Amino acid sequence: MPAYTHGHHAAVLRSHRSRTAANSAAYLLPELRPGQRVLDVGCGPGTITADLAELVGPSGRVVGIEPVPEVLAEAAALAAERGLANLSYEVADVYRLPYADASFDVVHAHQVLQHLPDPVAALREMRRVTAPGGVIAVRDSDYAAMTWYPELPELDEWLSLYRKVARANGGEPDAGRRLLAWAHAAGLTGEPAAPDANPRCSSSSWTFATGAERAWWSESWAERTVRSKTAATAVAEGLATPADLERIAAGWARWGADPDAWFAVLHGELLYHVS
Repeated sequence: MPAYTHGHHAAVLRSHRSRTAANSAAYLLPELRPGQRVLDVGCGPGTITADLAELVGPSGRVVGIEPVPEVLAEAAALAAERGLANLSYEVADVYRLPYADASFDVVHAHQVLQHLPDPVAALREMRRVTAPGGVIAVRDSDYAAMTWYPELPELDEWLSLYRKVARANGGEPDAGRRLLAWAHAAGLTGEPAAPDANPRCSSSSWTFATGAERAWWSESWAERTVRSKTAATAVAEGLATPADLERIAAGWARWGADPDAWFAVLHGELLYHVS
């Protein structure tokens, strides 16, 4: 089972709960129709998944999957709270999806491929369960493309350390720029008549620049730097000491307190239409 770099610390889940279909899957929304069958790979606490269930309506069906059950109870509770009878959750492995060929009209994965040792194999399996006329949608951040102001040395250290930890876990933190290459390697290529029309690539960003956004983003990363699975891996792999992590966390707090601070996260996005 792939190692999830962030783990499921409370600070990580708080970040995941902020994600919606509008702020994290806008590139997919024009593809959604009432009655579609949707698979949400790596659904986490289910906020995007619940939005997708509302968008395909009661005649549709949405399944959210995670490889471990840790967060699925929370996701199911959210679905019940929102009255979404068309939404269910299951423990499943993206490399071996327990579904027949062509089971879904939409297969979606947000911030998943970056954590996988073999994203190409995952895309092939996602393709297998997508029906003709359906769409595969993937979106991943690109850590090397993140940018911020002011340019604090602690944040430079944070970025370098996170990328090392992610790769120690077998992932690729600079995934956004690689989505097209991975899709091509998985055989997701265009039709001969229009080779450049499919897959369709795009990009979008999250920006943190208001006082509330700076506080939320900096507090999240300060806590994750010292207490999440990322921190444990960094120390266990000899990539940082606890003192290093405390120094980086203090840098995050200093960044968050600066009224001029600004941070942007770039995401790569890819849509592939199955013929």
